[in-house]
Amino acid sequence: MTEEKAAPSMNGDVTSDDKLWAALVYVFPILGSVIIMLLEAKKDRTYIKAHTAQALVAGIVYWIISGVTLGCGSILWFVFLYWAYQAYQGEMVQIPVVTDFVKNQGWA
Repeated sequence: MTEEKAAPSMNGDVTSDDKLWAALVYVFPILGSVIIMLLEAKKDRTYIKAHTAQALVAGIVYWIISGVTLGCGSILWFVFLYWAYQAYQGEMVQIPVVTDFVKNQGWA
């Protein structure tokens, strides 16, 4: 029987469940973020909370860019998939402007 090692976070260890939820909010940024905020047990986890706030802000920016460029910005969805992969690996995703904004607002 093997135990899965998890990366440490501020609130203890990051579980595989935390990694899955963090990855899902990048695949479905706005819907996933709303669902996480409604789940009482998940919204208090530091790892999930940080990724949820970033994904929500990045998702809003994504939709604005896609709208302004008449859908050509939708290629950015592949970047979201990469961020989802990073989150699933237990890494903290660093989105250039968004991460600083979320941290300065106190959301993560």
